[in-house]
Amino acid sequence: MNQEYNPQKIEKTVQKFWEDNNCYRAIKNDQKKFYCLSMFPYPSGKLHMGHVRNYTIGDVISRYKRMRGFNVLQPMGWDAFGLPAENAAIQNKVDPQTWTEKNIANMKLQLKQLGFSYDWTKELKTCDPNYYRWEQEMFTLLQDNGLVYKKKSLVNWDPVDKTVLANEQVIDGKGWRSGATVELKEIDQWFLKITDYADELLQSIDNLDWPENVKLMQKNWIGKSYGSELKFLLSNNDEITTFTTRVDTIFGVTFLAVSPNHPMAQNLASENDDINQFIKKCNEMKMAEADMAKAEKLGFKTSVKAKHPLSGIDLEVWIANYVLMDYGTGVVMGVPAHDERDFEFAQKYEIPIKQVIEADDLPSSAKGKLINSDDFNGEESDEAIDNINSLIEKNGIGNSIINYRLRDWGVSRQRFWGCPIPVIYEKDKPIFLRGDELPVELPKIKAGDSPKPLNQNKNFYDLGQGKSREVDTFDTFVDSSWYYARFTSAENNKKALDENSEYWLPVDIYIGGIEHAILHLLYSRFFHKAMRDMGLVNGDEPFKKLLTQGMVLKDGTKMSKSKGNTVDPQKYIDHFGADTIRLYMMFTAPPEQSLEWSDNAIEGASRFLKKFWRLCENRTNTDYQNIPRDFQQSHLDLRAKTHNTIKKVTTDYEDRNSFNTVIAAIMELINAIPEEFKSSEATSTDIFCLNEVINVSLQMLSPIVPHITFYIWTRFNPHLDPKLFEKSWPAFDQKLTEKDDFELIIQVNGKVRGKENIAKALNEDEIKEISLKNSNVRKHVALDKISKVIYVKEKLINFVIES
Repeated sequence: MNQEYNPQKIEKTVQKFWEDNNCYRAIKNDQKKFYCLSMFPYPSGKLHMGHVRNYTIGDVISRYKRMRGFNVLQPMGWDAFGLPAENAAIQNKVDPQTWTEKNIANMKLQLKQLGFSYDWTKELKTCDPNYYRWEQEMFTLLQDNGLVYKKKSLVNWDPVDKTVLANEQVIDGKGWRSGATVELKEIDQWFLKITDYADELLQSIDNLDWPENVKLMQKNWIGKSYGSELKFLLSNNDEITTFTTRVDTIFGVTFLAVSPNHPMAQNLASENDDINQFIKKCNEMKMAEADMAKAEKLGFKTSVKAKHPLSGIDLEVWIANYVLMDYGTGVVMGVPAHDERDFEFAQKYEIPIKQVIEADDLPSSAKGKLINSDDFNGEESDEAIDNINSLIEKNGIGNSIINYRLRDWGVSRQRFWGCPIPVIYEKDKPIFLRGDELPVELPKIKAGDSPKPLNQNKNFYDLGQGKSREVDTFDTFVDSSWYYARFTSAENNKKALDENSEYWLPVDIYIGGIEHAILHLLYSRFFHKAMRDMGLVNGDEPFKKLLTQGMVLKDGTKMSKSKGNTVDPQKYIDHFGADTIRLYMMFTAPPEQSLEWSDNAIEGASRFLKKFWRLCENRTNTDYQNIPRDFQQSHLDLRAKTHNTIKKVTTDYEDRNSFNTVIAAIMELINAIPEEFKSSEATSTDIFCLNEVINVSLQMLSPIVPHITFYIWTRFNPHLDPKLFEKSWPAFDQKLTEKDDFELIIQVNGKVRGKENIAKALNEDEIKEISLKNSNVRKHVALDKISKVIYVKEKLINFVIES
């Protein structure tokens, strides 16, 4: 190994060994399994630094678990469908399949260059018919189990991309990709009944080993609330129902507000152009609840009156932009004294404000003692809620209910580049395809043509004889909601899931960004529970543990092309090698925290690997079995340091995923090697202790920098099978980790005045005696003034002096 450290040459050599020997092929066996999954990427064509960090974290965990004797599955695939590829294909007049495959090939090469230990035999692409034919079958099974339906629905419509957008994809009233002003449009949509699982999705969150902030976000998204529905009679002889979580404020209702998209508002709009124009204006605004709360409150007073169900007072009925159709019933009972949005609205339109709960300032949403509430005056809110619910149920004008913020999942998208929905219509009746009728494949695109929505391709949808295909494709969240399960049976072309799925599932640790905390993770949890109930998988949850890694920042902000602060990983791989990038990523910050990119710091990572290379250069571990008997104190100190480092590093890997402290501890160990142990005059005992440090450092660093450690280890241990390296982990000797002495902190009246190394065998009186002989302590202690001595075993002693 008499050569300079050449990462490019070494890494290619090691990667060839891994590939030639199928080192990371995961096959079901009798070992304890560990399934590590990092969220698969959209194949944009190039990895970015966020990818590198995410996948390095997953690979470090996978390699560590493999060394601890686990049978590890770490797969990789491609979230390949979606608008970005379709738009790129339209722009470049190419088939999105060709575009996507080219991007995948480039990114796959980059992933291999970084040394990630993936089982590539299980690679999947969501745009591959061999993948989505099982997704189509799953949809038909969901239909068989009553979890699919179709209805007209108001959607955010992007007129440029010509597709439906989720609320989260509408930013300041514009489409997140096209920038076009989003319209509200009513179209037929396929839905999955995720609400059937709302309660279980909520209840099982607490059993997950997930970050608390992610669990809270999911709970809030599901949004379980206990409330009441009340019926209000209208002056036009119709009836309208409201939902409220605060029926104790019923006597404070001074108006009703309905959503612009409520059937009543739509009916009025058909008869009144002013209302119609007002609703159009409202529908130009974003529908998301959080944005409505901040937006200016707009209202239109109708000619309709509503009769208060308890007091009999006539109330004005308004159409208001801040009322959402997809929460509750789309009707709000306006209680301006006790709701901030109602208060703003009432002030703007000079609507009466009636206080019915004791409060110092208005508006106040706090519970309290009822006032101005007829027979319920003096009752506390919770008592009043129970009593008013009893009254409205008795009188048949309402009832108490449980409500969820969660709505069923609309999965239809009006685009080409997605999984076709497996439905044929015969005389407008849907027929769900299955078995040999699948997959329904996307039509091929001729060279030079651009992809068009399927409803513009008659050859695709017109089957003749009154039959036609569904022209919508699935939301790409459907593709990513079950891919984790398909990885386990990716080589099975006859079944979606099989006995391998039973062995590998659930995922033991799932790694990805916090931005997926709600939708992707919630949809995956729903899919898993639905698949469980269809007998396809076992267990209640897809992901046992979740690790949300922090962002990679540059100049204090997230890297993005628009800000011009991106850093191309390929440039650094080519210059420094993969191990340096991996070491830098893991050393700079704990996985959960953001990482600030620094060229100087990556130079530092490179210097450490070169230093480690020089330490190991021209050394072999030939005499490893002959343990010396002539250990001096310097040898014992280094061995104690070595075994304490093994103990600490193992805990940091196993329990904390604290890779930065792993690296710091190993660096500290290497720096602790006495210079004479490295010299040409070193004794055999010196060399034994040095080799022990090298050997365990190679093993402990291996998950993080696998190329250099494997390369050195095979030359350092030429007598051992190279394949053993990634299957073994150093054990620490407990006796060597236990020191015979400890550092005692000596305090006088709580202030540190000295420190002494104390033998553990000494008793408290002996320790007190030694402490009082400390020269600095003597300056602050008069023996006859000591009123109390506090001794904390093997930590500190405190002398309390009378004032």
